[in-house]
Amino acid sequence: MCIRDRHIGAKKGEIAETVLLPGDPLRAKWIAETFLDNVVCYNKVRGMFGFTGTYNGKKVSIQGTGMGIPSALIYANELITQFGVKNLIRVGSAGSYQKEVKIRDIVLAMAGSTTSGINAQRFHGASYAPTASFELFNKAVITAKEKNIPIKAGNVLSSDEFYTDNFEDYKHWAEFGVLCVEMETAGLYTTAAKHNVNALSILTISDSLVTNERTSAKEREHTFKEMIEIALRLV
Repeated sequence: MCIRDRHIGAKKGEIAETVLLPGDPLRAKWIAETFLDNVVCYNKVRGMFGFTGTYNGKKVSIQGTGMGIPSALIYANELITQFGVKNLIRVGSAGSYQKEVKIRDIVLAMAGSTTSGINAQRFHGASYAPTASFELFNKAVITAKEKNIPIKAGNVLSSDEFYTDNFEDYKHWAEFGVLCVEMETAGLYTTAAKHNVNALSILTISDSLVTNERTSAKEREHTFKEMIEIALRLV
């Protein structure tokens, strides 16, 4: 089903070519109010806020996507096909699968494994490997070095389940080097590849399945700032 502007009620020209994509619409509001100048809210449909403003004089948009691949792809598809977006940068949280990937670490997702069935359907059971845009990935690495922000990079898992029946399942993915788990990257990378646009997921580790540590709300706000600063420098 495809109905024009069903989920994004913006007008042509109101959305920038580069969009940051937090899952939480209130996080989108916080990013816009904290980092951008001349902010305009272009979307409130279904409470999924979208904002456009400027960062260092350059136009950038922030669009909430909700949780999970199906929700995120609604917004990614509309941003690309209806509003001409060229760069989609997910900024979100993730749970660590590795002892060396610690709370508050920033992870750049080079590739997105997934438990979702979307790509299995799309490729008739074959295994497609969704990967990040090298252009955005390379710029993010350079930016992090310039700002002295430590990063880790590698494969992440986009899971369809937030609450799993078997907590120990993560160990199998960890054995194959998967760094952390979240819920959107594999779908975002696949959609970007289909439409020949750029996508990158920048993630902050908010909890660890290895140590059972969790960040507080105050700590998450501080570490999210570093992640957002990297993302905005890619505009």
